[in-house]
Amino acid sequence: KSLKRLAWVMLILFLFGNFMVYNHVYRFTHFSEAVSEKNRKPEDMSLLEKLNTLILGVEIPKPLNRSVPKQEYETLNIQSGEELEAWLIEPAVNDGIVIMFHGYSSAKSSLLAYSEAFNQKDYSTLLVDFMGSGGSTGHLTTIGVEESKDVKAVYDFVKEQYPDQEIILFGCSMGAVSIMKSIADLDIKPDKIIVECPFGWFRETTKIRFEAMGLPAFPFVDLLMLHGGLQLGFNPYQHNPVDYAQSIDLPVLLLSGRLDKRVPVESVETVFEHLKGPKTLGILEQSGHASYLINNADQWHAYVDEFLAN
Repeated sequence: KSLKRLAWVMLILFLFGNFMVYNHVYRFTHFSEAVSEKNRKPEDMSLLEKLNTLILGVEIPKPLNRSVPKQEYETLNIQSGEELEAWLIEPAVNDGIVIMFHGYSSAKSSLLAYSEAFNQKDYSTLLVDFMGSGGSTGHLTTIGVEESKDVKAVYDFVKEQYPDQEIILFGCSMGAVSIMKSIADLDIKPDKIIVECPFGWFRETTKIRFEAMGLPAFPFVDLLMLHGGLQLGFNPYQHNPVDYAQSIDLPVLLLSGRLDKRVPVESVETVFEHLKGPKTLGILEQSGHASYLINNADQWHAYVDEFLAN
């Protein structure tokens, strides 16, 4: 009887643990419009609120655009799996166009400082909201898998509208991963790409997030990978920019922050080693997982100016 009772307890704990992981995965990949801001810090929550968050996961609001360009701009809508909203900014002198993609739980307004920098270098910019973010339709995010199709849709649109323009793709974090997957799997051919802090392996970046929250990686990382794959319909163990890099033979500027705790420099260096074409690796010494224009503007401009000139 004791063994039978223990078996039932273990089964209930197993099912309940999987139920919690399923909920966390769902909320991590499905933005909500039911709240205006993320859940409060644990120390500010009541016991009931803490239990609710533990069981159901953290509700993440759909990322919004908090500002608009200072320059004159045009709002475009481009059809992908969802209808994507983009801002087109064209300076008086135009040497090409930079298509820009943001990171996870962000929106295109987060790219405005970068956009201004490229405009000052005489490049037009097209800032894009991925599906589920900003002004684009939907609520789903897949950490670069389906977003790679958004990259292709926007690239094809720009290539058709501006057939004689040099096209450069720029992406931060998830945006960088989406660009790399789109080139590797969807056969797009931009002239150059500038990618910042792409993770090397999806499992590795998931493990780092668990450790950052003070939670044990085993067995929850693999449970999350399993449930994420089942919910979203892809194999997360195969979602690795290290592998995508082997199919990229065009000029690449790959940037990383020395202080980045989410995507360590070592992971970015491994991605760099696997790139096949002309490539430059830039390490921003005072930057973490945030805009490199905050603490390393001069260094960022130097890397980008040299890359654009070649």
